[in-house]
Amino acid sequence: MISIPPEFDLQTYDYFLPEENIAYYPPPDRTASKLLVIERRTGNLYFHEHFSEIELYLKEGDLLVFNDTKVFPARLRTKKNTGGKVEILLFEKPWGYSFITQALVKGRGIKPHLKLKVFEDENIEITVLEHIEGAKFLIKIESFGETLEKAIERVGKVPLPPYIKREPEVADIQRYQTVYAKKEGSIAAPTAGFHFDEALLERLKKKGIIECFLTLHVGYGTFAPIKVRDIRKHKIEAEYIEISVDTIEQLKRALKEGRRIIAVGTTVTRALEFLGQRALEPYEGLCDLYIYPGFNFKIINGLITNFHLPKSSLLILVCAFAGRELIFRAYEEALKRGYRFYSYGDATFII
Repeated sequence: MISIPPEFDLQTYDYFLPEENIAYYPPPDRTASKLLVIERRTGNLYFHEHFSEIELYLKEGDLLVFNDTKVFPARLRTKKNTGGKVEILLFEKPWGYSFITQALVKGRGIKPHLKLKVFEDENIEITVLEHIEGAKFLIKIESFGETLEKAIERVGKVPLPPYIKREPEVADIQRYQTVYAKKEGSIAAPTAGFHFDEALLERLKKKGIIECFLTLHVGYGTFAPIKVRDIRKHKIEAEYIEISVDTIEQLKRALKEGRRIIAVGTTVTRALEFLGQRALEPYEGLCDLYIYPGFNFKIINGLITNFHLPKSSLLILVCAFAGRELIFRAYEEALKRGYRFYSYGDATFII
């Protein structure tokens, strides 16, 4: 049997997370989440009660790069003719009156040719076309009334992650979205941005910190489970990214002048480093970059991100940037201090 080096063994990216450390709800205010600063060079950890204290670690000329994608209500509650309930998570926002896409379909007896009706509007019909793998299917969604864009906006639910064991509430419509969300197309939020509110962004601008934006529409690939023991064999499903001329110019200027480029989130990291492997030019298209230990980071100097799930590609990316031992020590200390994990949880700033 061929042994797998620890840095490539999925089992070494596992950890125990007590139930009480999972954030099922966001904090009352966005900047009220806690902050853990992780210093890569020294291994020092700095604990702060409020995310707004990140100002202490940002300096004039820093370039903060945000993902301005917007989450659409991708979750649908449907039923069979027999009355059996089936939940669907769309991978793309449908448009027109008939649309074919991939989706996660959760229920009993799901097979091709099955027809489903949406609970809130029986004028919306879904036909299961083909089984792909696991709970992933190819489906056709049709509207016999208004356009699918309008229908989904009306009947779709906020696609909260499955570990948030509750139904979406009214507050989630606003809180499971960044304040700068602009371009609709994601089925999961770029959660590192949750910690910024308008007031904090304005203070950072006045301090001389520069901001720019790119778009990565978060799809199933970002949170799909890793099913191979050797993480080098995992493949990331491609996601759409869009990086403008203005953002490229800001990046080139920062690189030339030796200023820090700080990614707000793992999605931004993947998009920027994807360009770093190619050419630093405006880009619209797919990104399938998978970052794991040994990766040579060419663009970012810092990363703002949340605390990630065990054995996830996001945790592996963070370990590639800061080192597995340091990240796991940071997570262990954060748990001791009552930090909240996952999408609605607290933040880290890795520098």
